[in-house]
Amino acid sequence: MRRILSTKYSSGAFNFAMLILRLGLGVLMLSHGYSKLIHFGAMKGSFINFTGLGSALSLTLDIFAEFFCSIFLILGLFSRVAVIPILIAMSVALFKAHHGDLFGAGERATIYLVCSITILFCGPGKISVDGLIGK
Repeated sequence: MRRILSTKYSSGAFNFAMLILRLGLGVLMLSHGYSKLIHFGAMKGSFINFTGLGSALSLTLDIFAEFFCSIFLILGLFSRVAVIPILIAMSVALFKAHHGDLFGAGERATIYLVCSITILFCGPGKISVDGLIGK
């Protein structure tokens, strides 16, 4: 009980927490991006055109962020760089597609955005490819 109420934390606990956060965000984003990837043909005409260059290109960029960058995030490889496209995609989803509705329709995008910001600032932790390379 004393450990749960303590404000101190160990390096190992921090690294394990970052692993859980990375894996959780990565797997959820990967499944979200995979759905868009396999339904690309059906979605390309109706996807939001946030780049101004067409909905097909916007969907392609979104799939890159949600599917391919999530793979890097799960591995912990180039994590801070890989999370930037996810941040952009979730910002567009929250503020453009869901009109900034943080607690309603855009709640999932808000959670993904907060997790992405946390990974951007804290890094992937030592239980990652980035952490192993840093040794």
